[in-house]
Amino acid sequence: MRLLVAPDSFKGSLTSVEVARALAEGWSRGRPDDTVRLSPLADGGEGTLDAVAAAGGWSRLPAAARDPRGEPLDGRFLRQDDRAVVEMATASGLSRVPAERRDAMAASTFGTGLILAAAIGLGARRIVLGLGGSATTDGGSGLLRALGVRFLDASGGELPMGGGALDRLARVDLSGLAPILSEVALVIASDVTNPLLGELGAAETYGPQKGADPSQVARLDANLAHYAEVLEAEVGRSLRDVPGAGAAGGTTAGLLAIADRFASFEVRPGVEVVMELTGFDEALVDADLVLTGEGRVDRQTAFGKTALGVARRAADAGRPCICFGGGVTEEGIAALASLGVVVVPVTEAPISVEAQMAAGVGPLERAAERASRLVTIGRG
Repeated sequence: MRLLVAPDSFKGSLTSVEVARALAEGWSRGRPDDTVRLSPLADGGEGTLDAVAAAGGWSRLPAAARDPRGEPLDGRFLRQDDRAVVEMATASGLSRVPAERRDAMAASTFGTGLILAAAIGLGARRIVLGLGGSATTDGGSGLLRALGVRFLDASGGELPMGGGALDRLARVDLSGLAPILSEVALVIASDVTNPLLGELGAAETYGPQKGADPSQVARLDANLAHYAEVLEAEVGRSLRDVPGAGAAGGTTAGLLAIADRFASFEVRPGVEVVMELTGFDEALVDADLVLTGEGRVDRQTAFGKTALGVARRAADAGRPCICFGGGVTEEGIAALASLGVVVVPVTEAPISVEAQMAAGVGPLERAAERASRLVTIGRG
């Protein structure tokens, strides 16, 4: 058989590259004569650079950046000819700040903007910006600052970084945006469909995991509402209710405000963008069976996670698919069963999440080996 192994990462534990290798290793123990092709994936969040780089043909370039707290950071991005891939989590990710040091009010996307500016400065004209896993709720204001936008208070002074200062925003100055943006085609890779504000908005939905307490969540939501009002008045169009505007703490909303400054601007599902960058569809043509997986297969899987994207492509191509999950729920199983996918739990015994995340690749390898032997029985 010819296998295509295309998992997402097991967040906080294993990258998609490590998961793909573990599944391939375990499968080969049970069926050593099968041909296995690895195509690790991501949804635009943390691990996107690793997944795309694994496809080959990309150079990994350094870029001076800042973490969400403004501290110096060695950033990076991928480049291939005039194309580049920038991952927000590289500089502005939640994993960049220990839990005890997270400051949801001050966290900024400025570092991501520095990397994006570096890619443009080095000649990238077709850029994918992967959003996801951010520590920020600043409406993308930090990123826009790195591109030349100024955020001013009533006295004409520059606002401090972070979403906590946006209530003092009086004026947005777009005059400093570099003309070179008109040559750049920007694709936002994001699977988030949340609006900017309200119960399903950036602050309410994601603020708590970024360290915001209930009072800070309310303040951030109010600050983003004021931010949207000032931005919308400046650009003359609505931003707050665009699906996905709340992605990465409202970063998509901020970028939508300057969308007309780019040669082209798109917001697309992250897994679809990464599939294109990694040549997934071309690899699928030659596959007899697809293996995918993610850290948790649950009700959220039905709302556009990587495993669902793989399952849909496999079903459309008439290829059977097996999904491995670190944690599995009935809702997750049902979401994939409708596409003919068999879900295989990786967990071997009652175990805490922390212990499971610390277990490494062993359980994955053994789960893949068990699945391979079941396939042998079925084919026999």
